[in-house]
Amino acid sequence: MNRYKTISKIGEGTFSEVLKTQSLQDGNFYACKKMKQQFKSDRKSGGLSLICELMDMNIYELIRGRRHPLPQNKLRQYMYQLCKSLEHIHRNGIFHRDVKPENILIKQDVLKLGDFGSCRSVFSKQPYTEYISTRWYRAPECLLTDGYYTYKMDIWSAGCVFFEIASLHPLFPGSNELDQIAKIHDVIGTPDQALLQKFKQSRSMSFDFPSKKGTGIIRLLPNMPPDCLSLMCAMLEYDPDERPNASQTLQHPYFTEHRILERPAQHRKIRITEKSNTSGSMNYFVQIAGQGRRQALRTIAQPPIHYHVPAFPVELPKLNVPGITKPVPKFRSVFPTPGNNGKFPVLPSVKYIETKVNATTLNPFFINGSYVTGADSSKRFPF
Repeated sequence: MNRYKTISKIGEGTFSEVLKTQSLQDGNFYACKKMKQQFKSDRKSGGLSLICELMDMNIYELIRGRRHPLPQNKLRQYMYQLCKSLEHIHRNGIFHRDVKPENILIKQDVLKLGDFGSCRSVFSKQPYTEYISTRWYRAPECLLTDGYYTYKMDIWSAGCVFFEIASLHPLFPGSNELDQIAKIHDVIGTPDQALLQKFKQSRSMSFDFPSKKGTGIIRLLPNMPPDCLSLMCAMLEYDPDERPNASQTLQHPYFTEHRILERPAQHRKIRITEKSNTSGSMNYFVQIAGQGRRQALRTIAQPPIHYHVPAFPVELPKLNVPGITKPVPKFRSVFPTPGNNGKFPVLPSVKYIETKVNATTLNPFFINGSYVTGADSSKRFPF
């Protein structure tokens, strides 16, 4: 920590505190997560601190004190990024186990999932820790089993965050575990006996709940669009086996617009590459001509045109124009005849005139050993 200067305290948790620090080397600001646990050893050792990117705020700070919900485009943008972050860690064999508004950080509309202090490998052996995740965002399988849950618990927690961003208040604010289960049943309803029996196999104690239908999430958010409510209800499915995974949430119709916006960047790269590699483009011909690679020009030139000429002579039709008489050729003999006094005719002498050949005349685009760029390609390359 000698290379960082503490500016202020950002927050504090059970196991650590977060400080705003400034680097003495580059002057940039960072977030320092300083662990409270002390490590004892024979040699004197300092505390453990993690230097992370400094974000502007978390989701809880964003919605706290707001009177009006966020616009739909902001809500959709934040949830798409949250589902992408969950898809990334799940694909790499990690599930977070503590998804909540305080652990979702934002900086200039860029959302990042933080605080991986409770994460676990998806390939580790069950049962896991029972008392995990913040109670308000804890999935039913975490409440009703002895640690037999999967990465689907992150989807439930993200669904609770989804509702909280949309409504500006928590969905299941239980005061204890029993009250937490009761609040879940008030909204979603009690599960059927088959699902309860599956939970009982992973629980040492027996439990029975009075049948209750629940008010439903749609009644709590009457002004939300149907595709938004559809995704939210799917993420808050009581049965974890019926709950979608992170990849399936990204394919939901609610995120169709964001999926389309991600495609043009890749397609533009493909189109630019194909255009630059086309042999008929002007830039490609100029580059080849400038380098003087005649062999390449022969390769990219168009195939020669073959004219079909008949193998036997064809007599052209005779012109029959009225008023014009056919000229009669007059022949004069060059040998001595009585008509020319027995003398040979004198032919005029032929005079030879030497002309200087200019390289520019032969090729007007080749001057001083190099090609002239910016000219008409149809004149430079008649083929």
